[in-house]
Amino acid sequence: MKDGNWVDCNDEGVEFFVAKVKGCRLSEFLSRRNEMIDQLSDLASGGFTSPVVSIQISMFDCGGLVMGFRLCHYLFDAFSAISFFTSWATANRQGMDDHEIWPTFGLANSILLGAANDLRLPKMRPMPRLMGTDNGVTERIVFDGAEISALRAISHDPSFPRPPSRVEVVTALIWRARMRVSQAKHGRLRTSVAAHTINLRPRIVPPLPRWSFGNLQSRVTTTFVAAGDDYQLPELKDLVGLLIDSFTKSKETVVRREDVFASSLQKRNELHEAAEKGEVDVYMFTRWCRFPFYQVDFGWGKPVWLSRIHSAYEAATLLDTEGGDGIEAWLSFNKKDMPLFLQDDILAFTSNPRSKI
Repeated sequence: MKDGNWVDCNDEGVEFFVAKVKGCRLSEFLSRRNEMIDQLSDLASGGFTSPVVSIQISMFDCGGLVMGFRLCHYLFDAFSAISFFTSWATANRQGMDDHEIWPTFGLANSILLGAANDLRLPKMRPMPRLMGTDNGVTERIVFDGAEISALRAISHDPSFPRPPSRVEVVTALIWRARMRVSQAKHGRLRTSVAAHTINLRPRIVPPLPRWSFGNLQSRVTTTFVAAGDDYQLPELKDLVGLLIDSFTKSKETVVRREDVFASSLQKRNELHEAAEKGEVDVYMFTRWCRFPFYQVDFGWGKPVWLSRIHSAYEAATLLDTEGGDGIEAWLSFNKKDMPLFLQDDILAFTSNPRSKI
């Protein structure tokens, strides 16, 4: 990477490591996953300059393995990551001749022609709330299918245009708990924004090639406005209703190719500016749900667990559980905030023992 904007291809490939795990079976690792995940995540460290991808295969004595990927987010979003994994796995399993997924790399030409030289484009603002290594902690909590069904039942309202989704009810629960923490810290209820990353590809006209590779995402923002001296936390269904409205409007929105870069950058900057000012609480969410990570098969069988690792930014990442009906939430917050967050309103709907990462 050069200046965070350009890729200088040197045809040297990617970093690829193979490690052997002694004295531990894969089943033991999976039974203690919260404790052991960091032991298998020691990929190449430092800033992303070269290479932009690092891969580590950790081999267990029992024959099981863990594949770790470190991908440069400038180049990869979740859609591009799953395209890369699926394409590589299919080639490994079936060979190059029977290949259905071929990522295309013409995204810059498709949406940036003219934009890159437009001096009126806003400059990208950095992401706020970098916690650093010492101030942040990551917790993994699991909402299984039964718990999500219970959440959907108590948060539904007949006035909603449709039943709430898994992501919407889990987001609302986490959002409300973050509001509670903020209220305890500031002595009042504050206006807040829940911001979800979304894949822009289905919303672009004219359509891009199906497997367009790159980081092509924007954010759906949902705002709760605190009213004056109101100290009462909103009901869960109130936040769910706001989220349903935002996601529905987002799906109905289309973006012209020539406007993609400027509009996405403007939305990002507005969100980051609001967070920097500190007058509004901004809560970042990323969702990997419904991406077919659990279908990636290199020829050794499908994976039994998808994870991520600690993030230096305050954010919540939502992933499918293996069965597809539950959600794993990987929560990276300030160390001082996490105990305040993990109270009964959260723990009542989670199924795994807590353990920090």
